[in-house]
Amino acid sequence: MTYNDTFIRACRKQETEQVPVWYMRQAGRYDPEYRKIKEKYSLLEISRQPELAAEITMMPVRKLGVDAAILYSDIMNPVASIGVEFDIVKNIGPVIEHPIRSAADVERLRPVDVEGDLGHILETIAILDKELEVPLITFAGAPFTIASYLIEGRPSKSYIRTKELMYSEPLVWEKLMDKLGDMVIAYLRAHVRSGGKAFQLFDSWVGALSPRDFEIFVLPTVSRIFAELSDLDVPKIYFPGVSSGELLPALSGLQADVIGLDWRVSLDEGRRRTGGKFAVQGNLDPYILTAPMELIKERAKALIDEGIREPGYVFNLGHGLFPEASLEKLSELTEFIHGYSKEALALRKAARPRS
Repeated sequence: MTYNDTFIRACRKQETEQVPVWYMRQAGRYDPEYRKIKEKYSLLEISRQPELAAEITMMPVRKLGVDAAILYSDIMNPVASIGVEFDIVKNIGPVIEHPIRSAADVERLRPVDVEGDLGHILETIAILDKELEVPLITFAGAPFTIASYLIEGRPSKSYIRTKELMYSEPLVWEKLMDKLGDMVIAYLRAHVRSGGKAFQLFDSWVGALSPRDFEIFVLPTVSRIFAELSDLDVPKIYFPGVSSGELLPALSGLQADVIGLDWRVSLDEGRRRTGGKFAVQGNLDPYILTAPMELIKERAKALIDEGIREPGYVFNLGHGLFPEASLEKLSELTEFIHGYSKEALALRKAARPRS
């Protein structure tokens, strides 16, 4: 089997022949074949069927030619193991039956039992480890993002109850962050043990916080997660979600390898704000995919030119794929990224002074 490790090398800021690419939510509703599967099964039902979840994970690798697969799962899956009842409701998202609102609610959360309660996810990873010819990225939701669902009871735009608990009951908030941090650490460690080749910590909604609140209430737990998993010899990605550009300077101490950027901050500025320590991933606006192919390629070219100025660049979107995205455009975009970046990197290499 020929194994494509371009993504791994880029995450480690090593030289690559072309820019690797994968897309957040690449196994999803833009694919007609996936939509047919979703007519029969819910996301949670698919997650409990390892063979089917593995097949969906592999679909975009076959159809698009991407350089990494991302596990088909949901950030909410592990919270069932700690005692939270939830459902993924169509056109809404995660809905929590009994939201967390008090110290007693937090105390009731139990330690995660990954092997006992989430063995189906580990089995999916093990299948993919045998089948894939590209690295498998696994993932977890970061504590703030998970907490926002647990406290609000469903997706929110204001996060008012989350911030109310954070500001009014800081000790309760800290206890919740500690428990969710423990959950994430155990969950991701089990992923790597089962065959995961990289992981991403999704903090999709932490951009709702000011830099000061992020540093006080969230960063200590995020830092602990990466510190406690630093012994794992796999690339580690932190994606602080949308509208998080002002938080980037606070990330320079993380024991991560890659920072994911949304489209509101340029790659150059993202590198500058994080001290040049990390590889960067991103950051095409997903909705550019509604544009003519000529414009999509123009924007992709500009990102590639910027990304390859320094070692360590992974092409991705600034957030997840949306259902109306075109499978055909994504396939053409992926081919363009590979072809153009291969030429551009070869030219840069030829232009280097010879010692």
